[in-house]
Amino acid sequence: MEKIDIGRDRAERLVIGNGSPVGLLGSAREYKRVCTRSSLICGLGLMVAADPEGPEIHKRSLQTLRCFQSRLGNIPNGVGFRGQGEEPRAVIDTARAGSIDNSLWFIIGNYYTWQMDGDTGRLAEFWPSLQRAYTWLDYQDSNECGLLEVHEAMDWANLLANCYNSLGPNVLWYAVQKCMSAMAGALGKDNSFYEVRANDVAYKINTLLWVGPEFRRDLEWVELNRREWLYPIRATEVLFEEKPYFLPYMAFRGWEDRFDAFGNLAAVLFGMASEAQAERIFDYINRAGVDQPWPIKAIDPVVHPGEKDWREYYRLRNLNLPHHYQNGGAWPFLGGLYVAALVRAGRLGEAAHQLDRLAEMNRQSRHGGEWEFNDWFHGVSGRPSGFPGQNWSAAMYIFAHECVRRGEVPAFSRANGW
Repeated sequence: MEKIDIGRDRAERLVIGNGSPVGLLGSAREYKRVCTRSSLICGLGLMVAADPEGPEIHKRSLQTLRCFQSRLGNIPNGVGFRGQGEEPRAVIDTARAGSIDNSLWFIIGNYYTWQMDGDTGRLAEFWPSLQRAYTWLDYQDSNECGLLEVHEAMDWANLLANCYNSLGPNVLWYAVQKCMSAMAGALGKDNSFYEVRANDVAYKINTLLWVGPEFRRDLEWVELNRREWLYPIRATEVLFEEKPYFLPYMAFRGWEDRFDAFGNLAAVLFGMASEAQAERIFDYINRAGVDQPWPIKAIDPVVHPGEKDWREYYRLRNLNLPHHYQNGGAWPFLGGLYVAALVRAGRLGEAAHQLDRLAEMNRQSRHGGEWEFNDWFHGVSGRPSGFPGQNWSAAMYIFAHECVRRGEVPAFSRANGW
């Protein structure tokens, strides 16, 4: 058996072994609860697992999270237990700024599940909860510009200073429009509203966060409709002239220009980035070595003390020092997203090469042995860090392996309208 296939077998055993009656628990050692973000991202792998228990675990996660939806429609950070034998309860993480992507992934996860199993009955049952989650998200657009406004540290990078109209959450917001449109259509409902909004969100992300000839900004439209955006748009055009990737965020008369791997790769995976934009993004990754020593680092360049986006809380538990964790560490779950985005762009040979490297990354160990599926790796030394046995490291490897095996991305291909 080849290394990439051994990796898939080990990955499936790890993730399915963390299943429970309430869904997927966080990992083999830590996070003994259904952690919403990671559990739903893991659904991408669970729904294509060879073991039929995989899809069932993912569906149980969705059902559990639906049961604990807030009165305003938000999906909680997770669902866990007070102690042995007690009933599950919603887990609200009050140690951080909150989380905006729980509800985003809940909608995407339900779409993906329906695409993979075709169960419109289950979809109809979930539809009211999906509409409530969508409404909660809609209210996160505080200035009604069409994009989500996000506090810093509210997306997957929950110790990083992305904020306001940030890339990652808004690419997911674009994907949510596509998902809601497809699901509404499957249920015989009018989906034109979501289709219009998908185009609107894509247009506004490009207007704010892409600098270069691949997308021509209409400054007359901006002046008539979003004057708040004029200053940062003009400033970034003068300063940068062009960039080979989407900017990570645009705040009120402020911005950052580092490369955000999650946001840019998600833009490719969900078809929001044009072919020309995807070409520039992958070229930058290759030239800058963002996929070295492992695929792929969270950001490039890293944030150093004294820089505008440095926060003293980056020193917490030594986590976000330069080249650590979300500040330039390499993440296997992002590596899985990288492989899937390469497949989506038709770069099948490069995808297969990066899958092989991702298998070797997951094979590393801090404690002896092999196939530890660590959370993250140091961005320079390449050594494994964080906790071993992480579900999303394993599940996104399964998803990446399946994308390469099929030669297309399940559920998010052009054939599915993406």
